[in-house]
Amino acid sequence: MEKKFVFCQIEEGIAIVTIDNQPALNALNGPTLTQLDQIFDDLAKNEAVKGIIITGGGEKSFVAGADISEFNQVTGDTAPSFMGRGQRIFDKIESFDRPVIAAINGFALGGGNELAMCCDIRIAAENAIFGQPEISLGIIPGYGGTQRLPRLIGPGKAKEIIFADERLNAQEALRIGLVQRIAPKGQAVAEAKKLLKKIMSKGPVAVKMAKKAINEGLGMSLRKGLDLEAQCQGVCFGTEDKDEGAKAFLEKRPANFKGK
Repeated sequence: MEKKFVFCQIEEGIAIVTIDNQPALNALNGPTLTQLDQIFDDLAKNEAVKGIIITGGGEKSFVAGADISEFNQVTGDTAPSFMGRGQRIFDKIESFDRPVIAAINGFALGGGNELAMCCDIRIAAENAIFGQPEISLGIIPGYGGTQRLPRLIGPGKAKEIIFADERLNAQEALRIGLVQRIAPKGQAVAEAKKLLKKIMSKGPVAVKMAKKAINEGLGMSLRKGLDLEAQCQGVCFGTEDKDEGAKAFLEKRPANFKGK
């Protein structure tokens, strides 16, 4: 029986997905990726789940990268498919139709930083450390680091981090925009829950459409992105939530959104 490395707990509409292989600093081995993939497939079917938090087991590591021991099996010919599998799983997380927050409780290196970057929002514990150390192994980031990092912080800073294997603490990650908030050690998940509950109080369809417009618009020209925004707005204006939101505003009361 395959050992379990990824756990999911659902409470108050929030799914907390924990990667827990602490002896290996929660490294992303093959079984871990498979389990993570399956959990997101299951969550996609669960309409009771309104948002997701991804974190690591313990207080030392979020995910400290890929399992380097598996690299011995990878050749120049098999590397594209090996990396492509992880990329597809991370794409699935990035495009998930509900908000996903990374609660980064420690090391987020290599694949760990790449996993955090495919989440919508990143909250770092004050002891978190970020980096892309692949260059020191004679390779490059393979789960999206060369693509998502420059999109988040700009190409110059991304090249510095990747080329020189530079490590960032939580404060520097916040300064350059890699993370959005810092929490005390051990409190990243609690801070993520607090933010996610606030997001969940808003119109679910509007949150979904905002995510779609932002994520997909980044890969378009400005004109096409604006067209997409208008289309997403059309979806919002066709909902009961839009009517409820306007009515609640005029009546000076909290809106009671239904997600339809």
